[in-house]
Amino acid sequence: MNPIPLNRRQYLQWTCGTGIAFLLPTLSARAATLRGQERPASLITLWMGGGPSQLETWDPHPGTSIGGPTQAIDTRVSGLKIAATLPLMAERMDRVSLLRSLVSKEGDHERGTYFVKTGYRPDPTVRHPAIGAVITHQLSTAHLDIPAFVSLGYGEWPGRGGYLGDQYDAFRVVEAGQDVRNLRPRVGEERQQRRLAGLDVVTRAFRQGRAAQADKSLHEDTITRAIHMMTSEQLKAFELEDEPVERRARYGETNFGRGCLVARRLVETGVRAVEVTLPGFDSHANNFETQSLRAAELDVAFSSLLDDLVERDLLESTIVLCIGEFGRTPRINPLDGRDHWPNGFSAVVAGGGLRTGQVLGETDPSGEKTDPVRPIPVQDLYATLLRQLNIDPSLELITPIGRPLALCEGTPIPDLLPDA
Repeated sequence: MNPIPLNRRQYLQWTCGTGIAFLLPTLSARAATLRGQERPASLITLWMGGGPSQLETWDPHPGTSIGGPTQAIDTRVSGLKIAATLPLMAERMDRVSLLRSLVSKEGDHERGTYFVKTGYRPDPTVRHPAIGAVITHQLSTAHLDIPAFVSLGYGEWPGRGGYLGDQYDAFRVVEAGQDVRNLRPRVGEERQQRRLAGLDVVTRAFRQGRAAQADKSLHEDTITRAIHMMTSEQLKAFELEDEPVERRARYGETNFGRGCLVARRLVETGVRAVEVTLPGFDSHANNFETQSLRAAELDVAFSSLLDDLVERDLLESTIVLCIGEFGRTPRINPLDGRDHWPNGFSAVVAGGGLRTGQVLGETDPSGEKTDPVRPIPVQDLYATLLRQLNIDPSLELITPIGRPLALCEGTPIPDLLPDA
């Protein structure tokens, strides 16, 4: 059973009523349809797996005890410097906004990933949906034959549907830009149809006397959607054969680079949420070489993605978020590494009509103060993104066990909103 969008008062009224709300699409989905948007709004999350160092990317402090060997360079935004590891992004910082003071209370990889992907701390009584699942749930996807939430790359914990249901889990593709596995029949059409007919007999037999269990398994729904997807032209969005060689090279001949290019193709097709994972940022030892290599890969792909979205008139309808589960400590440990740091880490956001050229928050260049200036909760960032996508972040859903939960507990950040 899918959650029902209600506030607390409406929930009390609903429990006394007929339950007809089950038959209605969510308010946000109806609103999107009524607006008749020419291009569906989408979110691309560039997920930096392992905890990227803010000091080697977006928030360097060269010449200080915490800065290490990383140098800073000027950018297109007056007065803003970022790490020299990101020269291409330095030329595009006027297209983005930079948050330097994100805060979290989760310093473990799995818990930190859960928190940053959902906006909620792990809770043994409920499994929260990732932000991509929330967007997919709230915005219409009737035009899509392929999944509306996609995870690309070697992410250990891709976004989940949580209490929204497993049907909102991210569709995972590990090797980006290649044929999606198991979507091409291995037999001829006639034999394929015989197989499907036999499967239908088994499915109907199983359903007899156990309809509730059959519905809960999502077996029939999954089979139906998979068969429809196998014959859809939209599958080409996952492939790169028709992309010019020059464009593919511009993104970088890496799985992450190909993932960013596929992400552009997916949002162009109408996919609502895409995660592209760049793993390998966990640098407890040999921090500076590790972070430099990852940053170089990010720099090429991120800058090309922004250019491509602008060129194709997609940036206004697509929010791009670059973030990881936490940052790295100001202190450099004896192994020349940095450890986990959920206080004052960085994120970059662009597109979707959000304001650009903003730099929010700052960290202590001495490393002595744990708390940054103007700490920004992750929840506030997500409330901002949801609002910009015309989704009410305070909207409450009733979970399958009857618990009302808001889509997001944060407050939108006025500095990022165009109408603030």
